[in-house]
Amino acid sequence: MHYVNMGRSGLKVSRLCLGAMSYGSPDAKAWILGEEEGRPIIRRALELGVNFFDTADMYSGGESERVLGRALRDFARRDEVVVATKAYYPMGPGPNQRGLSRKHLLAAIDASLVRLGMDHVDLYQIHRWDDETPVEETLEALNDIVRAGKARYIGASSMFAWQFQKALMIAEREGWARFVSMQNHYNLVYREEEREMLPLCRAEGIAVLPWSPLARGFLTRPRGRAESLRSANDAFARGLYYAEEDYDVVDAVTRVADGRGVSQAQVALSWLLRQPGVTAPILGATRMAHLEQAVDAIDMALTAEECSLLEAPYRPHRVLGHASPPIANGLSKERRADR
Repeated sequence: MHYVNMGRSGLKVSRLCLGAMSYGSPDAKAWILGEEEGRPIIRRALELGVNFFDTADMYSGGESERVLGRALRDFARRDEVVVATKAYYPMGPGPNQRGLSRKHLLAAIDASLVRLGMDHVDLYQIHRWDDETPVEETLEALNDIVRAGKARYIGASSMFAWQFQKALMIAEREGWARFVSMQNHYNLVYREEEREMLPLCRAEGIAVLPWSPLARGFLTRPRGRAESLRSANDAFARGLYYAEEDYDVVDAVTRVADGRGVSQAQVALSWLLRQPGVTAPILGATRMAHLEQAVDAIDMALTAEECSLLEAPYRPHRVLGHASPPIANGLSKERRADR
């Protein structure tokens, strides 16, 4: 395993982050592993040198945090691991049980710490941008959470580059805790982040932690192959991928993988890991082999010719992944607008 700094901070993280959305309650999503199935994968990740784990309060309604917290207490020392969680999405029916208001964030961090069984998280992230809350209110609340010792660092997730720059500027002006990371939507099928967000992050020394590095499994299946349990039950992915031009990218991944005798997942991850500014893709592994292949991909060096082959089929997309994922007829609002 290789370790790198989280942006300009002194925090060291593994080149892969294990995402815990896949572990929690199968009642939430058919493809989510229960605790007894998920714990061995978390343990194996630690054995392979992964020290970075990401979850969110809304995953399985909080059960993901409970599962991850119990596993890390049983399998690792707290000071050896980097634990990240997120807040924004609804955690109850009330109007103040969601968003990025001071009231919700201060309640959310306390609830997450109880579920994780920890007195602090290493990285506390806003899960999306909140148009209904002044960004100054959000940033001051996050600063107070850091000053109270409940989080060591703060991070953000999918938003427009201008929004992120505004937040960075305000935090600097006020002397508040500064975002050290951006968890954004980035993979071979969706590369719009290369236009503005990635250059901004490189210029500002912000770690890039791509979510859906394998396009929610879309990049791992050759055209025509039967769908997995997850893909067959993942309506959100239908709103992000599955256009004909997206399959052209999958075809390129298949050719490179077949030529090397490796999995498509390894090729897609290897390409992502070599992109400037990328710190640690967030991998959601539901099988031990998926995790082990991903770790092997860290040392896989693609040639310039292979990278050109992988990148050539890409076609521009509308912005996808910034908004909440309301689903109707199998398509998110974002993708319906694109059609």
